[in-house]
Amino acid sequence: MSITLTTDSGCYQVSTQDNSLLDTLERTGHQIEYQCRQGYCGACRTTISSGTVTYTSEPLAMVAAGSILPCCCKANSDITLAVITTTTVSA
Repeated sequence: MSITLTTDSGCYQVSTQDNSLLDTLERTGHQIEYQCRQGYCGACRTTISSGTVTYTSEPLAMVAAGSILPCCCKANSDITLAVITTTTVSA
């Protein structure tokens, strides 16, 4: 699966995935805001431009159409995310 990240500093392609999309973002140097890592707070809410995800556990925070909580989901197709990063390292 391919994960495309569109950030304020460019576009990055990530080809492997970890336990969650948040783990993948962190591993590749793309730090986003988060707090709980379990879908409770919604701090990591991110826009998904294309593709679909599966939640590993049902999030308690509201998830509107066109957004996801990367802390508790995995991609189940090629996806494109528009993320606001706090720190970005070339992937």
